[in-house]
Parts: sequence; structure tokens; C-alpha cells
Amino acid sequence: MSFDEEWSAARATATAHVTMRLNQAPADPGGGGGGGDLELNQDHIGAIGSEAYKLHTRLQTDGKHAATATAEAAGALTKEAFASGAALLKANSVWESQVKTLVAACANISNGLNYSLSSHAKDEQQLQADFSASAIDRYLK
Repeated sequence: MSFDEEWSAARATATAHVTMRLNQAPADPGGGGGGGDLELNQDHIGAIGSEAYKLHTRLQTDGKHAATATAEAAGALTKEAFASGAALLKANSVWESQVKTLVAACANISNGLNYSLSSHAKDEQQLQADFSASAIDRYLK
């Protein structure tokens, strides 16, 4: 299963869980903040997205700092007819692949959170506009 498929499945599961929690939340006649309220703390989401971006940036450089030395060591071992040279080269190849996967995952997390914040802000604006329009319409009738 690719990361995108896993991410989509995780989002669908989380959405279903939140929806189920909201549907089961008891009605709050006082209008206070009950336990079923969905809350999006933009500062926390933004901080997580920022950390994911920082990790993405560092992994791109720090994840490759041993590549040259590893390739040289693998070449030297292979030249001296050690089988471990080929094994070291393969281990380095797997390492590079895993670093690329982590870099892509961090980018997806950062971009996904940025999209969520932007989308939430647009939804809030639309809800506020719809509410304002319905209140004006009610008073005009």
C-alpha cells in the first residue's frame, strides 16, 4: 500500500470517527461547549505543519551526508574482493530509498495540514456569510 493510499485511509477513518462522535454527542441546551464540539486549533495545526516542513528540509540534506563515504567504502571493499562491499552498497541504496520516502511523507503532511487550514478558513467564511445572509433575510420578512 502506498503512502497516499494509507494517508487517504487514515483520513477516512478519522473523519468517520469524528462524525460518529458528533452524532453521538448529547444535545447541549445551554449552548455551552460540550464534549462533542469539533475544534480546530489553527496554532497547533500550523506548528505541526511547520515542524513537518523543517523535518522535510533537514532530511533532504542530513539523510544524504554519508552517501559519498559509504560509496567509497563499498568501492574499496569490492576492490579488495570483500563481499561486504556489495552488501554495503545495497544497504546504502535501501537507506536512500527510505529517506526519499520519509521526505515525501513529511511533504505530504505539511502540505495536507496547510490545505486543511486553508480549507477550514474558507469554510468558516462561507458559513459566516450564509448565517449573516439568513439572519438578514429573517429580519427583512
